[in-house]
Amino acid sequence: MAPMNLRHSSSSSSSSCAQSITTSSSDARLLVRETMRISANLAAPANSPSQIPPTLPAALDSKNLRLGLVEEEYIHSNLRLICCEEIDGRRWKYVAENANDSSGTFKKGSIRSVSLQTPQAPADELVSFIRSYVVPEGFPDSVSPSYVPYMTWRALKHFFGGAMCVFTTQTKLLTSVGVSRNRATPGAVAINWILKDGAGRVGKMLFARQGKKFDYDLKQLRFAGDLLMELGAGVELATAVMPNLFLPLACAANVAKNVAAVTSTSTRTPIYKAFAKGENIGDVTAKGECVGNVADLLGTGLSIMLSQRNPSLVTAFAFLSCGYVLSSYQEVKSVVLHTLNRARFTVAVDSFLKTGRVPSLKEGNLKENIFCFPWVQDTSVQLGCRFKDAFQDPGLYFALEPLFERERYVVTYDPVKNKVCALLKDQAKAEDIIKAAFHGHVLLHSIQSSLKKQTASGKGYEHDSLDSLAMPVDIESLVADSCKMVSSTYGLFKYKTAEQGWVMSESLLNPGRARLYQE
Repeated sequence: MAPMNLRHSSSSSSSSCAQSITTSSSDARLLVRETMRISANLAAPANSPSQIPPTLPAALDSKNLRLGLVEEEYIHSNLRLICCEEIDGRRWKYVAENANDSSGTFKKGSIRSVSLQTPQAPADELVSFIRSYVVPEGFPDSVSPSYVPYMTWRALKHFFGGAMCVFTTQTKLLTSVGVSRNRATPGAVAINWILKDGAGRVGKMLFARQGKKFDYDLKQLRFAGDLLMELGAGVELATAVMPNLFLPLACAANVAKNVAAVTSTSTRTPIYKAFAKGENIGDVTAKGECVGNVADLLGTGLSIMLSQRNPSLVTAFAFLSCGYVLSSYQEVKSVVLHTLNRARFTVAVDSFLKTGRVPSLKEGNLKENIFCFPWVQDTSVQLGCRFKDAFQDPGLYFALEPLFERERYVVTYDPVKNKVCALLKDQAKAEDIIKAAFHGHVLLHSIQSSLKKQTASGKGYEHDSLDSLAMPVDIESLVADSCKMVSSTYGLFKYKTAEQGWVMSESLLNPGRARLYQE
């Protein structure tokens, strides 16, 4: 029996071994086929979108599928996964080939990258290419929400500006050629052009003296600069009608356009700074200028095609000018600044006194008066004015001085000049200047309320402002009431202002330089 059992056992072992060899041989063939497939993919150029097979035969034990960084598709092969990488939502895997020996090292230069994405469509590739030029990295999280409307209107403004430049340049060239043929030598024409450009540079240097006003009234000056740009373009077109006045008209146009260029350059950085959420102001500036240049080129190309049909110069200029000015206005209005200058400070205080709330950043910027230009004196509240401009009666000053004994400013109202004046003492700091401005608006609000009450009671004529005051005002009583109101509301105003995200800075309120001091 023993020999029979031995033969049976031997036969069973042989059969099991044969079956195992057959199974192993089948798995080996399958592994070889999968390895060849992976090698073919890896032989493609770097960053090619070859796809790694996701799974292997079920004959492999799932418990042994991960050995360190080794993934399923590399089991029993000479390829090993090194790491994974992601760039802007696209993913790659890096693999390397094992050395032939058993040292566990890798072959030199055997690292390959395998993309896990299919190739992008041509349209998507084009969109990605354009985005890399016109929007900052990390968009939209890297910029404020007002970036998109601002850039939209900026592009439209530059489109109209580029289109208009074709007509103005063509007019100047034709006019100068006519002058050179009929009235002057080529040397005289060259002198005319040098004088024209020189006048523009002189105007640029003179206007740069405005300095701090570019911070005080950023939006107002930006819009005024665009209006000057249009004025300069209109004067350039006038040279075609009056060629005998080419030099003075060209000089005036160049002065206007160079002043506009100074304004645009000086206000550009604060605007872009308001968009940048991090330390990416350089990126935001570069992409913003790229948007403007692209739009300018598109407008220039369209204008060249239109000019070949000889359109009416006046009609074309009027249309393009309207588009330019409207786009400029909307561009400036879309900027959301966090600081309070005179215009935005007035909006914030008026809203607080009338409704008890401070407007949000977006609301306050939308309500800001863009047409309040720096050279137009605001007669409602004068901050840091001189004594002779505030007091005509010395007795009034001595009556009001005790009310401001603990303050570093004095607020009064001049009924002759119809304005509220805030005089600053020599010890006045930043906080005192802001409080003085707030007190001035509170007094203005009290005077307007008093006038409305007198009008409603039939004691005077109806007036909506202080421009034509025709009824007596008890200045001392109103100032005393305003002092009580300021002491109870100023702290709340500061809290609500900071809560809305506003930044108060006395430097943007443009206070005068006069100060009261004691000997």
